[in-house]
Amino acid sequence: ADILRTAPGLYSSNVEYAANPIADSLKSVAQVMFANLGTRIYYTIQGGYDTHSGEMATHAQLWDHLSGAVGDFWDDLVEHDRQDDTLIFIFSEFGRRIKDNGSGTDHGSGGSAFLVGGQVIGGMYGEYPSLEPEKQLEGDLQFNNDFRRTYATILDRWLHVGSEDIINGSFEPHEIIAR
Repeated sequence: ADILRTAPGLYSSNVEYAANPIADSLKSVAQVMFANLGTRIYYTIQGGYDTHSGEMATHAQLWDHLSGAVGDFWDDLVEHDRQDDTLIFIFSEFGRRIKDNGSGTDHGSGGSAFLVGGQVIGGMYGEYPSLEPEKQLEGDLQFNNDFRRTYATILDRWLHVGSEDIINGSFEPHEIIAR
């Protein structure tokens, strides 16, 4: 832990991060990353999405903070020429129900994930789920990508470690990593 305290003193950047918790967290990641301490994986969270009510305003602000923070972090990566050796994985551990519960939505199946990086082949991987009642999963969006495929992609194609033991099975990686 003591070595982490040295990272801010070694950090220099022209990027001015926004003033919110997720931007602060990503700036801290940049400080440690650019100090070259040998860390390969960084993890941070942005809470507040588990609302069940008042979602429109709350989620709009959360997404605004997240997109700005990721933009700032990306600019920092580019400034330090690290965009091609960095993979940003943004995910939620749950989706939302299609129908409102009267004041918001409850947990549901499906969710979204984003991969960002200089080696990511951009695009949407999967199909947009149907809202037709007969194509729903008990009132939820029917997911069409198993999250373990994304994990397999990151483990096999990015980190170059076998994914089968980690995710307890064999899942075909997506073709989204250029290297």
